Amino acid sequence: MPSVLEVIDLQHAYDNQEAVRGVSFSLERGAIGCLLGPSGCGKTTVLRCIAGFETPGAGRIALNGTIVSSIGANVPPEKRRIGMVFQEHALFPHLTAEKNISFGLKEGKDRVSELAALCGLQEYLQKYPHELSGGQQQRVALARALAPRPDLLLLDEPFSSLDTELRERLSLEVRDIIRASGATAVLVTHDQHEAFALADEIGVMREGRIEQWDSAYNLYHRPATRFVADFVGQGVFLPARVLGPRQVEIELGVLDGAIPHACQPGCDVCGKGCRAEILLRPDDVVHDDAATTQAEVVHKAFRGAEILYTLRLASGAKVLALVPSHHNHALGEKIGIRLDVDHVVAFAPAL
Repeated sequence: MPSVLEVIDLQHAYDNQEAVRGVSFSLERGAIGCLLGPSGCGKTTVLRCIAGFETPGAGRIALNGTIVSSIGANVPPEKRRIGMVFQEHALFPHLTAEKNISFGLKEGKDRVSELAALCGLQEYLQKYPHELSGGQQQRVALARALAPRPDLLLLDEPFSSLDTELRERLSLEVRDIIRASGATAVLVTHDQHEAFALADEIGVMREGRIEQWDSAYNLYHRPATRFVADFVGQGVFLPARVLGPRQVEIELGVLDGAIPHACQPGCDVCGKGCRAEILLRPDDVVHDDAATTQAEVVHKAFRGAEILYTLRLASGAKVLALVPSHHNHALGEKIGIRLDVDHVVAFAPAL
């Protein structure tokens, strides 16, 4: 399918301080993409460049095959057919939900009714923003952004002002609304749970660059860089010795599988004897009373159905294990563990 959005080698700086450095990605019609990363990584600057609020220093942005930003060409924001959902909703306090949705809309009440049904707002149309909950306000803001049938929807940290429980629930609702509307969207967030819940494709950003553009599954299980491995999900790195192109040995045993990223600089083929570090996620370490390997419980975080244990190995190294909460072990207790690793994620030792 042709791309609705193409961002090609985008670069931007503020007062000679680089904020975006060669960012490239594209989205097909109906896809939801996400720029995920810590504060200051450049993700919001990319969104502002797409919206037309910033003029890039270099690179190109195209919507439906038409260049809207490049050196010598810059289409104004109001002519880009882009809808925007902001952090603070930006609703007009003196207008009802209905009037907020229809503000500036050329279509009649039928479009407002259609969006109210889509966003679950039928009974709230005559209420003012202060009479609505945070989640209802967010749905009004989303309906207003979708009202003129934009080619692209941009969401800038849309759930940051909401509490955790509401944020998780609303992110799934918003995904369903966007899907039902047929819109193509780009979300910016620092919260990986939001990114995983909403997006089809996610770009993890660091210092103005996208380190990996991929599905949530691949970012978690097949991270391309140490930063992505560390930023997405939880896990620890254990020292390892490479036994061959598809085999490494760690304190907990020998792991078989492809070991990309394990070579140190200058090593053409990762051969026997190279040092590496293996990423172990909490779901890679399985509690097993029959296992011969024992580990000491040094910390536990109760999560309802599960407990996240921090376990100390014989060497003093620590690993994480996610265990059903009916296995309630005391601090200092030793429990049996074994590995269940589907994807070996190895990197050269940190310098």
